[in-house]
Amino acid sequence: MPLAGAAAGLAAAFDVEFTDGFAVETIDGEPDLARPTIFRLEDETLRMHAITRGRDDGESVSSVRSFTGQAFRAPESAEPLLVLPANFITLMPRTAWQFDDATRRIATGGWLQGAVMPVGRGRAAFFGEAAMFSAQVAGAERTPMGMNSPMAEQNYQFALNLMHWLSGMLD
Repeated sequence: MPLAGAAAGLAAAFDVEFTDGFAVETIDGEPDLARPTIFRLEDETLRMHAITRGRDDGESVSSVRSFTGQAFRAPESAEPLLVLPANFITLMPRTAWQFDDATRRIATGGWLQGAVMPVGRGRAAFFGEAAMFSAQVAGAERTPMGMNSPMAEQNYQFALNLMHWLSGMLD
């Protein structure tokens, strides 16, 4: 939020429904904004696809990290890539990053944070999180975020494989 809301109209043109909130894991029913979201092939939150297989074993991806982001739903023509675990909710505050007891919560376990689909003679990709495709530092402490963050070591290969898939170099 508010980036997901700004992109909602564009996503809707493809029948993809973006939420304008924060997708977070819950621990004992309470949201944990500090906990990293790791999508893994082994638990099927990261789905097997040409993008995760790559063009050869050296390009395969078994885990991807995201940084909060938002949840979305997509039509059946979409191929899920990043599926939120069952204990995820979306926090829907009135103002970004301002949460209180009145903040609306939506159960979004099983919703998506990444999907791709064929569109006409082309391809489209939808992601509810942008930091995973960046390499940045945050705050005065210059905390690594994005591809240079701990547990995000395969994000760069995922992004490269995604570009290969979008360009038709990977099937």
